[in-house]
Amino acid sequence: MRHRVHVRKLGRSTPHRFAMYRNLVTSLLDHEQVETTEVKAKEVRRLADRMITLGKRGDLHARRRALRVIRSRDVAAKVFGELADRFRTRAGGYTRVMKTRYRVGDAAPMSLVALLGADEGDLTPAGEKPSGRKRAAKGGGAAAKAAKGAEKGADKAAAKKTAAKKPGGKKSAAGGAPKSAPRAKAKSTRSKKGS
Repeated sequence: MRHRVHVRKLGRSTPHRFAMYRNLVTSLLDHEQVETTEVKAKEVRRLADRMITLGKRGDLHARRRALRVIRSRDVAAKVFGELADRFRTRAGGYTRVMKTRYRVGDAAPMSLVALLGADEGDLTPAGEKPSGRKRAAKGGGAAAKAAKGAEKGADKAAAKKTAAKKPGGKKSAAGGAPKSAPRAKAKSTRSKKGS
C-alpha cells in the first residue's frame, strides 16, 4: 500500500520525470491549457500553482526558484507579470483539471489542465462571485469586524424604525411587542394531604 507516499513515479526515472514535468508546466503556463493523462495532469497542476504563487511573490529568490522549473524566460516573464496580476486576489487554485476522453491507442484517461480565465480570477471555489460584505469579511481582522459592526448597526436601526412606527402601548427594551401586566400567581386548588 502507498500510505503517506505523495510521489507518482509514472514508470520513469527521476530525471526523466522531472524533465517531463518541467516541459508540461512550461507549456501550460505559455498556452494556458494542455491535454495530458489524468495522473500527469494532477501532478502538473501542483507545480503550476506553485509557479504562480512564486510569481505573486515577485522577489529575486522567487524568480530564481521559478526558473529552476520553467524552461523559457519569456514564460517566466509572463508568470511574474500577467499571471501574477490576474491572480493577485486569489489565494490558490489557479488551475482546473477537466476529464476529457479515453485515448485511442491505450485507453488512458485524458484530462485538460487549464488556467482559470481573466474573468474567473476572483471567483470563490463554489464558483460564485462573493458579495461586498462577504469579500470584506474575508479580508480578515479589522475589515471583517467593520463589516459585522455595520451589519448589526443597520439591523438595530431598522428595528428602531419599525418600533417607532407602531402605535400604542409601551415598548419593551428589545423594541418588540408592548409589555403586558405581570400575571398574578394562580392559587393551588389541591388540598394538602395529611391535614
